[in-house]
Amino acid sequence: MAGTFLETPIEYLKGVGPERGKSLRAELSIECFADLLSYYPFRYVDRTKFHKTTELDADMPYVQLKGKIISMEVIGKSRPQRLVAVFKDDFGKIDLVWFQGIKWVKNSIKPGTEYVIFGKPTVFNGKFNIAHPEVDEVNEENLKLQSALQAMYNSTEKLKLKGLDSRGISKLVRALMQTSDNKIPENLPVEIINSNHFISRGSAFYQIHLPANPELLKKAELRLKFEELFYIQLMLLRQKAINQKIYHGFRFGSIGEHFNAFFKNNLPFELTNAQKRVLKEIRSDVGSGKHMNRLLQGDVGSGKTIVALMTMLMALDNGFQACLMAPTEILAVQHFESITALLKGMNIKVGLLTGSSKGSARKQIHEQLLSGEMHILLGTHALIEPIVQFKNLGMVVVDEQHRFGVEQRAKLWRKNVNPPHVLIMTATPIPRTLAMTLYGDLDVSVIDELPPGRQPIKTIHLFDSNRLKIHGFMKEQIKLGRQIYVVYPLIEESEKMDYKDLMEGYESMLRAFPRPEYQVSVVHGRMTAKDKDFEMQRFQKNQTNIMVATTVIEVGVNIPNASVMVIESAERFGLSQLHQLRGRVGRGADQSYCMLVTSFKLSADAKLRLETMCKTNDGFEIADVDLRLRGPGDLAGTQQSGLPDFKISNIATDGAILTEARNAALKILEDDPQFSQPKNNVIALYLNFINRNKQDWARIS
Repeated sequence: MAGTFLETPIEYLKGVGPERGKSLRAELSIECFADLLSYYPFRYVDRTKFHKTTELDADMPYVQLKGKIISMEVIGKSRPQRLVAVFKDDFGKIDLVWFQGIKWVKNSIKPGTEYVIFGKPTVFNGKFNIAHPEVDEVNEENLKLQSALQAMYNSTEKLKLKGLDSRGISKLVRALMQTSDNKIPENLPVEIINSNHFISRGSAFYQIHLPANPELLKKAELRLKFEELFYIQLMLLRQKAINQKIYHGFRFGSIGEHFNAFFKNNLPFELTNAQKRVLKEIRSDVGSGKHMNRLLQGDVGSGKTIVALMTMLMALDNGFQACLMAPTEILAVQHFESITALLKGMNIKVGLLTGSSKGSARKQIHEQLLSGEMHILLGTHALIEPIVQFKNLGMVVVDEQHRFGVEQRAKLWRKNVNPPHVLIMTATPIPRTLAMTLYGDLDVSVIDELPPGRQPIKTIHLFDSNRLKIHGFMKEQIKLGRQIYVVYPLIEESEKMDYKDLMEGYESMLRAFPRPEYQVSVVHGRMTAKDKDFEMQRFQKNQTNIMVATTVIEVGVNIPNASVMVIESAERFGLSQLHQLRGRVGRGADQSYCMLVTSFKLSADAKLRLETMCKTNDGFEIADVDLRLRGPGDLAGTQQSGLPDFKISNIATDGAILTEARNAALKILEDDPQFSQPKNNVIALYLNFINRNKQDWARIS
């Protein structure tokens, strides 16, 4: 069995016991031997080099010294006390200091004995010292156990009180490795191991925790990263296959009157090749009899709404209703207005349902949905209320999917006995590696072309000292009849400060752009929905030249006449947010500009973000940099995304391994989906083992 040794409760490991076992469970979720083996080091320290006391520098992260402790003294008669030991090598002396565990340290150290000291040097009162160093007696057994690269483990304050700091955890891992000979079963088929030249699983665990050299450490990392990503992909792809068997989609057998009439008479511009390709992929899905579950990625302004509308028309042509859910009322209203305008002259009833919808209007919408008179319903979270029932819902479109939780989306597909087809849209480009992991059970379509006539937005970085230049450029653009956004950051932890920044900015705009020559409006989170809407309407109707706002305009405002986006304190925004804000301009035929205004004091990450924005308009290139800077959890919002808990892989840097792992998983599922062949027994056993606690990574979409 795959689990017997590895499933042994952690308290049965030598050096743990009930008390420490309880702490390891509570603090690090280490329940059994397998959990300790996969509690990987966060970095390694080279223990082959010994320094001299005369070589010490406060900038050194860690040093290793060899010599003798010649004296010890407890300083302070009452607490807090400290133990100071004088350490001497052939070149000089240094103080070793302990503030905790004084009695234990004093009893365990023997003056005059040769020790290896390991720790971080610091300077106090002009003298070097090392606080709480690791102290190992120089003897053959210790030298034999000492790995060239010492693993460092994350710990917690509570564990440190139990003696389980990095060194304590390392001792437990050593104890486990000494008892694990031939007890760690393989979890990959021999074919995969041989074709990739992987070391054995047991060797990989040994070398990840006690690496003999950097080459073997690399081999261990490759093996363990591959198997982690392989099983994540295997479960996602298997779930996708299961869903396709369980959920048979409505077959949209024909492209009919609504779709063809819209294409012929109402389409405002020729579709791009990317839009045509995506519509072909969707048509293939909905005509196959399988349930469509497709993610549509498209940069800001790439024409996703037209694709969504034409997809909904496919449903109407086959006797079904459709709905589109947006995350904000502003965006829902905008979709309603643009779709109503696009369908002008066609016999299609479109409704809007939001939190602001009045009782009488709501009642009418509910009745028309049940009778089938309402063809397309657009709205916010209001769509998922139990009272909202359709006669025959066949297509669900979700816009800006990352703003909805899994459960919220699921409520929408339960609006029919058989689940409707699902099209999930996002204007936040997702790097390929993250999409494969987050949405491994969805089919992915990408619109990677802008509609004809759109010009790339010119992005420039300016400092606060260029304020007069910025205002001068804004006045030139206003003379040309253009409109301008000026955006201030909004960070929850400092709302008061942000509100102050915004209002000061608004007042400075009023001084620089006085009435009646200029009109300036303001929108922020403290305004009522009615006041916000009033200001947005003024800007939309070109009654105001400048909109001063917080990130409330990040999603959902479509004003083709706005050609300049000024982002204040741009260093305080993430890359994804900067890209979204920039996408509010460049929606007309005019040349548009994005001005990133910052202070002179910039971190290295902030500089990289600004350079990336100035260099490219490609959302996918920006998303790749963002992934490297922020990591997958931050980028996706793990609370909603269901992102698996990576123990060793990093999808920002391990894309090539992920691709190989996914291809291997696909091949096995194609050849042997039930893992019934003898060579795949190891997979079936390991799946049972990792699902022993019923972890569910399945329904991520």
